[in-house]
Amino acid sequence: MKLLIRGGSIAAGYGVTRNYADILKETLFIKGIEVINRSRFRETSFDGIDTFNEDINCFQPDVLLIQFGVDDAFQSVYRSEFQENIVQMIRLARIRFNPIINLATSHTFDNPHDMEAVDIFYRSLRIVASDLGCALIPVHRYWDHYREEHNLCSNDMVQSDSRYPNEMGHKVMAEVMMTWLGNISGQPS
Repeated sequence: MKLLIRGGSIAAGYGVTRNYADILKETLFIKGIEVINRSRFRETSFDGIDTFNEDINCFQPDVLLIQFGVDDAFQSVYRSEFQENIVQMIRLARIRFNPIINLATSHTFDNPHDMEAVDIFYRSLRIVASDLGCALIPVHRYWDHYREEHNLCSNDMVQSDSRYPNEMGHKVMAEVMMTWLGNISGQPS
């Protein structure tokens, strides 16, 4: 079974030595699931569409995890464009190889203006997931719960540039993703 992750800077693990995709790769390997990460720094949902054939289609994954939004928000992609790009990726995947599709949000931001900017994209992911019958992995909600439970602020789990989680932040992301993805092999996580 193959799980393919396609996203931007966060999914690519910008600025960290071990990102959530690496943790998933190690954890899911034991269950016989190959994790392929085709994410790159500063890529937006437009890049996801432009490179669909090379980064997604040619691998024909059984499970597709799409995590765009933060790079889109900070690179001035319109919400409507973002939403349409995600819809196109889902439609292309379903037509060509029909995988299980998961959409994932990302972390929260302490700066209210930054949080407002990304929340627009998180809402778009929720709308698309609901409209097209995909699973939504609400990373930002788990992130907030973890933060409150451990008496942390979001800045404790991000790099100096708050768009990018640090190793602790990626560990938290891996935990929530495993909760959602753990059952794809038919075995409990």
